[in-house]
Amino acid sequence: MIKIALIGFGRMGREILKQSVVDGLKVVCVVDAPGSALIGKDAGSLAGIEPIGVLVTGSEGLSKDLDRCKPDVVMDFSSPQASMKNSKTAAEKGLALVIGTTGFTDKETAALKELVKKNGVGAVVSPNMSIGVNVFWKLVERAASMLPDYDIEIIEKHHRFKKDAPSGTALKTAEVIEKCLDRQLGTDAVYGRSGLAERKKNEIGIHAIRAGDIVGEHTVLYGTLGERIEITHTAQSRASLAKGAVEAAKYVEGRKGFYDMEDVLGLK
Repeated sequence: MIKIALIGFGRMGREILKQSVVDGLKVVCVVDAPGSALIGKDAGSLAGIEPIGVLVTGSEGLSKDLDRCKPDVVMDFSSPQASMKNSKTAAEKGLALVIGTTGFTDKETAALKELVKKNGVGAVVSPNMSIGVNVFWKLVERAASMLPDYDIEIIEKHHRFKKDAPSGTALKTAEVIEKCLDRQLGTDAVYGRSGLAERKKNEIGIHAIRAGDIVGEHTVLYGTLGERIEITHTAQSRASLAKGAVEAAKYVEGRKGFYDMEDVLGLK
């Protein structure tokens, strides 16, 4: 039985805990931010299931908690700054990682890769672990290769509480298109629009909407004079994300190296 330490116990963390129980993984440690109102409470009860006998602890004691609980995989769905620190602590203990935190800079992603290599551990890192989203990226790539002269716009929608914009999924979508069409996000990406200017030929438009309780919706629009094609993925709940995260934990346990969800799902 794979033993899991779960860092970050917001909406996503609770869904992952429930999915882990369903799939037969053992959650042995649950960690939230220092001073969290959840500290000291049973993680199972907080997630809306039967108590699991694991109390939420603060991340300031992460090193001792990992020594005490001895997990096989550390799953982190916190913030970029916290995740970088947590990953270092876990990797130096030789623990495998599943990181679904969004908002990493290119520099931080490079640092994670170096951390994994230096400590000889395995890690699955992805801004979105939904099986459907990862298939969506393959469809987006295929369409871009077939429609290289079409205007391309990315529209993402999320709940009002999401902090990073554009979403990690939208940025990964743009990177997929960038690589396929040999474009440069540094010069070709346009984040929203204002003012008076015609659309440039190689632009990749990226637009973020924040409203209500939208779980997540991503659309890529390919348009030309006379027609358009849209590819959309809609997350109706966080269950699909949690299912993918648990599959990632199963995949990375016992492996070494830096992986993404295409590796987990066999899409490469």
